[in-house]
Amino acid sequence: MFNNFLRENKISAAILTIIRLYLGYAWFTAGFHKITGGFDASGFLKGAIAKPVTGPDGNMVYGWYVNFLESFALPNIDVFNFIIPWGETLVGLGLMLGCLTTAAMFFGLVMNFSFFLAGTVSHNPTDIFLGFIILAAGFNAGKYGLDRWVVPFIRKTIGKKSTNNVKAAA
Repeated sequence: MFNNFLRENKISAAILTIIRLYLGYAWFTAGFHKITGGFDASGFLKGAIAKPVTGPDGNMVYGWYVNFLESFALPNIDVFNFIIPWGETLVGLGLMLGCLTTAAMFFGLVMNFSFFLAGTVSHNPTDIFLGFIILAAGFNAGKYGLDRWVVPFIRKTIGKKSTNNVKAAA
């Protein structure tokens, strides 16, 4: 019942637009400040490796993630210094414009969980909660945005290609 409300109701589309604009602005400004002000994730990554998230017993909770940061992210810091600010900016643009909203929100959630696993709580739990609402709403979250035209165009284009592929295979 709640899922139908999220996915099909015009009132929920309006509420989702407000949530989408809020999250989009937060993502866009965070990324834009990193792009224009210079950004280096190496200090953050070194801190996350040196002081990982621990449980009540004092043991590391996400050892696999710390291993990922240490063996992959830190050695490839130039790649991460590029994809983090641009990823944040593009997620923000997608959400604010309502263009490829579910894709933008999916990648926003990936980044939220990455920050969360590294030990940054901040506003991530709220962003994750709101992000899952946007993701669950699907197309309705971008109904009052560019998705109104972009998604039908993509469906139409993909539909033509798959129909042509079926005809060609027959």
